[in-house]
Amino acid sequence: MIVVTGTRDNYGADSTSTATRTDTPLRDVPQAISVVTERQIDDQAMRSIGDVLRYIPGTMIGQGEGHRDQVTLRGNNSTADFFVDGMRDDIQYYRPLYNLQRVEVLRGPNGMIFGRGGGGGVINRVTKVPLFETSIGASASLDTFGAWHVDADLNQPLAGNVAARLNAVYEEFANHRDVYEGRLIAANPALRFLPGPDTGINLSYEYVDDERVVDRGIPSARAGTLADPAPPLAGFRDTFFGARGVNDLGFEGHVLRGTIEHRFTPDLTLVSRLLYADYDKFYRNAFAATSVTTNALGVRQVGIEAYFDAFQRENLFSQTDLIWEVATGPVRHTILAGFEYGQQDTGNQRLNGFFDSGVPTTQGGRRTTVNLADPIAIPPITFRPGTGQRATESDADILAFYIQDQIEIGPIELIAGLRYDRFDIRVRDFITGVNTARTDNLWSPRLGIVFHPVEQVSIYGSFSRSYLPQSGDQFNSLDVTGANLEPERFDNYEVGVKWEPRPGLLVSAAAYQLDRANTRAAGANPGEVVLTGAQRSRGIELEAAGQIARNWQLSFGYALQEAEIRRATAAAPAGREVAQVPRHQVSLWTRYDFSPLIGVGLGVHHQSESYASISNTVVLPSHTRVDAALFVQLGEGIEAQVNVENLFDETYFPTAHNDNNITTGAPIAARGTVRVRF
Repeated sequence: MIVVTGTRDNYGADSTSTATRTDTPLRDVPQAISVVTERQIDDQAMRSIGDVLRYIPGTMIGQGEGHRDQVTLRGNNSTADFFVDGMRDDIQYYRPLYNLQRVEVLRGPNGMIFGRGGGGGVINRVTKVPLFETSIGASASLDTFGAWHVDADLNQPLAGNVAARLNAVYEEFANHRDVYEGRLIAANPALRFLPGPDTGINLSYEYVDDERVVDRGIPSARAGTLADPAPPLAGFRDTFFGARGVNDLGFEGHVLRGTIEHRFTPDLTLVSRLLYADYDKFYRNAFAATSVTTNALGVRQVGIEAYFDAFQRENLFSQTDLIWEVATGPVRHTILAGFEYGQQDTGNQRLNGFFDSGVPTTQGGRRTTVNLADPIAIPPITFRPGTGQRATESDADILAFYIQDQIEIGPIELIAGLRYDRFDIRVRDFITGVNTARTDNLWSPRLGIVFHPVEQVSIYGSFSRSYLPQSGDQFNSLDVTGANLEPERFDNYEVGVKWEPRPGLLVSAAAYQLDRANTRAAGANPGEVVLTGAQRSRGIELEAAGQIARNWQLSFGYALQEAEIRRATAAAPAGREVAQVPRHQVSLWTRYDFSPLIGVGLGVHHQSESYASISNTVVLPSHTRVDAALFVQLGEGIEAQVNVENLFDETYFPTAHNDNNITTGAPIAARGTVRVRF
């Protein structure tokens, strides 16, 4: 019988079905993978994907221009390498955490499982499913900036073979910045049916409505050079370099998901998944477009630009997997065979902002210079057709077939898989009238070996590959030139060891080399583009997650990494360091319960300096942030907690979008939460 039961996980996890599409113990996956559970999310009062990724080695959250999740995984930046329950979730938006059982971060490309993209890895959100038990959960939270939220998690069996679950959240935003506010409404009702002892059906709908200020941070203090990189502008941590009433985001998403699982025999299972999503988004923003300069009168100034962007997308994906467990003598096989079909229809429009009120401008009226002050005074902006206008539509069709065999021979496990993707894209440019199209046929292999010297220890080696078509991760970079170019290729070579010293605690180490090839570069003739660019990332990642003792939870990560341009690309010459890849990253969070009534938490996050962009002329200084928490059990099923972030009030700049859009870290702040579970 297919039955799902619910438990509130400790930190870490025992197994995953995301990395292989089969239920596999984490220590048997020949790839670095981190799991952040619902309990850790709650304990650290995490509110965003950025909060989650801060504690994952080899991972750095980007600014995303103040309107989306963006991430750098092993030196490769992406806005699209996000999945939900193993299905592609590639629209640009901020993903809430209210309905999650856990977040899984798989580092290194794995096109055999996920298809195109994922050059540095992928982030998969695992949502909560209905359970056949009655439960009520809710929380309310308020921080010292005035941000607050309430959420609910209600689960109820409706009949012997039907259960329903509702997760919902309302949140209002505030932080240390002079102009920042917004609100989020999200709800996720779900049903689970058991029409027979060997069949399970999950159906869910998710609604997300997000409105907030678009904040792109502060500029650099001056124009830097390779020999003397500039720091972020000091003394303007809270100053908003946008325009009140202009810098706005509106996002609305509707997502339908369905899963059918049928067990023909104890050894043969069919899993079919379907996802339909409809997204509509716009954002407007004014932002610092230059570093701070000083005019002839000694007045410090900064250049300002603005634009309006709208985005619509419909996604339809269908995945079907057949999983067969079979033994041939002493050899055990877990064979996966499946196919995937997808359609993605995307519209994108952009209007640049023009300063038409008579103020001095450059860049054809698109840039004006304002005095550096607090607050910044920006002249009126007109969003209209003109230079840089964009209006495109794209249709992408995806058809994929894959097969994988996990072979167990005594203490040795082998994994071998191959995926074929046919990726067709057609782009219509309504401004130029030019239509472009391209078809890519992609073969993505995966090989791995795991050796168990003892049952609790795994030593592994692996190779994996993925591709990124020249249309880019959001389909907006396919032009006449790109339509004739092969996809970028990502090859990952990795060795590692995983050790489970006790049930529920996993310690791991990985060393990798990730090569990115077929990157665009300038050719010998003017206007010529060739695929000779290359990038290489190398690193060592250490991690420990889980339960040290019954009353002691731990999450630890460390990354030693480097990423550089090996052969000149269109963006940078050979030798440049890749942006936002700090040499050292260290994160530690632990919770210790002195008794069933009281516990404490302590967190430390450190990252060394890194560059804000591939120019290598602006540097984000190193920093260390310390967090703390207190947990008190008020009664049966009722817990209160206080989380203090940046306990020592460190001044820091955690991330950036480019040299002049740099995020400032928040000063010391506290958040109080009351949580009930019955």
